[in-house]
Amino acid sequence: MPEVDQYKQGTPCWVDLSSTDIEVSRKFYGELFGWELDAMDAGQGMTYFMAKLKGRYVAGMMQQMPDAPEGMPSYWANYLAVDSVDEAAERAVAAGGTVLFPPDAVANGGGRMFFAADPTGAQIGFWEAGNHHGSGLVNEPGTMIWNELQTNDVPSAVKFYEEVTGITSNIRPAGDLQEYTELVVDGRAVAGALKLPIEGLSPFWMTYFAVEDVDRSVAHAVELGSHVIAPAFDVPGIGRMAVLMDPAGAAFSIMTGLSA
Repeated sequence: MPEVDQYKQGTPCWVDLSSTDIEVSRKFYGELFGWELDAMDAGQGMTYFMAKLKGRYVAGMMQQMPDAPEGMPSYWANYLAVDSVDEAAERAVAAGGTVLFPPDAVANGGGRMFFAADPTGAQIGFWEAGNHHGSGLVNEPGTMIWNELQTNDVPSAVKFYEEVTGITSNIRPAGDLQEYTELVVDGRAVAGALKLPIEGLSPFWMTYFAVEDVDRSVAHAVELGSHVIAPAFDVPGIGRMAVLMDPAGAAFSIMTGLSA
């Protein structure tokens, strides 16, 4: 169902953008996806913008933190739902991960979170819901449709997520790939993992947003200042997608599934 009110542990539940130029990002995504953006106090003089579609929050964004490393690019962060961030952080360390931002509460009672790097170096957020459970609308144009780990050591990374969240995994062909790893919660694939397709990239999580027409959305994104990383292409049995870089430098993908 496209409307979601809660997430089971291990399921991607939220994405947010850390932008080097929040005003550019607000304009770009607002026009590309039709998002309305509600400003919320994030503490320390920072503002967190909640993107809304059809009355439900679907993503977030904010200006990059002042203490971010020099040269840090804009990026989309992915979050996995957990029942307890404190327990998940302990499991993350035991599983070979590194806690980058320790468990802490966010403003306004939204929930608690921490950030970690998995053993391959990919950064991931973990979210314990308070009054905010995550994306309230998914798999519809302008909302999150898929989350994918791209890493140089898929088995090591997947083992980490299995140990931290209790998910399971399976490997099957997908499109032109003979091996694509699905991360599974209660028998349902909730995310994917594959070997980095481009040499030299650091492991990361890719965010996919649904659109009605990939080609039309690529053209619109370019008009708005986006750079095309991978032009629109078909994945047999799955759908059509493209990879873009927004005007502030963050990479993201857009996708139209076969059932869309």
